[in-house]
Amino acid sequence: MRSNPDVVVIGAGAAGLMCALTAGYAGRRVRVIDHAGKPGRKILMSGGGRCNFTNLATGPRNFFSANPHFCISALRRYRPEHFLELVERHGIEPVEKAPGQLFCADSSRPILDMLLTECDWAGVDIQLKTSIERVERVGDGMRLTTSAGTLDTGAVVIATGGLSIPTMGASGFGHEVARQFGLAVTELRAALVPFTLTSQWKARAADLAGVSCEVAVRCRDGSYREPLLFTHRGLSGPAMLQISSYWQPGDALEIDLLPGMDAVAALREAREASPRRHLSTWLAQQLPRRLAQALVEWHADDGVLAECSNARLQRWGERLNHWTIKPAGTEGWRTAEVTLGGVDTRAISSKTFAVEALPQLRFIGEVLDVTGELGGHNFQWAWSSGVACGLAL
Repeated sequence: MRSNPDVVVIGAGAAGLMCALTAGYAGRRVRVIDHAGKPGRKILMSGGGRCNFTNLATGPRNFFSANPHFCISALRRYRPEHFLELVERHGIEPVEKAPGQLFCADSSRPILDMLLTECDWAGVDIQLKTSIERVERVGDGMRLTTSAGTLDTGAVVIATGGLSIPTMGASGFGHEVARQFGLAVTELRAALVPFTLTSQWKARAADLAGVSCEVAVRCRDGSYREPLLFTHRGLSGPAMLQISSYWQPGDALEIDLLPGMDAVAALREAREASPRRHLSTWLAQQLPRRLAQALVEWHADDGVLAECSNARLQRWGERLNHWTIKPAGTEGWRTAEVTLGGVDTRAISSKTFAVEALPQLRFIGEVLDVTGELGGHNFQWAWSSGVACGLAL
């Protein structure tokens, strides 16, 4: 083994690399250890391969946590414009795909290359293909037993992420370490994840696979206006991924297929203006044609508007503005973008990210019970928590 470092960061992902380079620039001898053969695999696949690396509007309101005030300090100290400055300094041209959501133009690779370059400049040692077998406190420091030998260090930072996308190497390692040292872990659930449907609705969704439309969706206290995408397995798209953070098994989703439009009033106006128009024709003008045709077939209800009673139009209004569907479940960890829940932050310092009873041990990023909405917020949390921790080491 190489000489013992001041700090060992476990996890070569977004939060881990950011923490490492920050601590390195502050004069600490830092080693990053990861079991994977390559660093930053989740960075590379994120955002459809283009990495939605931040959101200019990121704030505490964009996060879920049992301790909602915990994220405020780090987010205020390292803001999206700070990371954007770093990105632009490396000649990476950001693309604003949606308001506030910044992506790379073609590939996620420049973001990972930037982090690795900064780590190199900061003198950070990155050690891959190394598994951690044991973490223990030894005096005022920490000892790691790894597949490459035993390593003593002054502090250990856990930046191993959550359970989402196990094919990228995700595991419950960070949660296990937390429990080992007596920390609570809140309930873990797959979030930002597509829904699966029961047999009848699954077949209907499969017939519409690839069809997308903007909707407003509600569940519990959550509501979003984003695109919905039908898939062979169920419902996806930004609207469904967002609302999955609120959904619990057994809950129904209320979906408005015509957000911003009073469907009953619009149908009545259409009946008066064009009484010989068919319902199916009107629907095809408001929705993707395949979806409009499917709605008519599902409800076996078509005909000219002149023959539609007010009660009939009311039923169509309910179907369009208040479509209620109960998912069978979600696609789970396999496709979930993040983990909802994590290490209980009430035992963690919001300034240093150290365990209050054991300052040699720290947790950052997704492994904590701080989960962002879709749209670059989770990456910003990785940068903010990584910098806050790195400066305090």
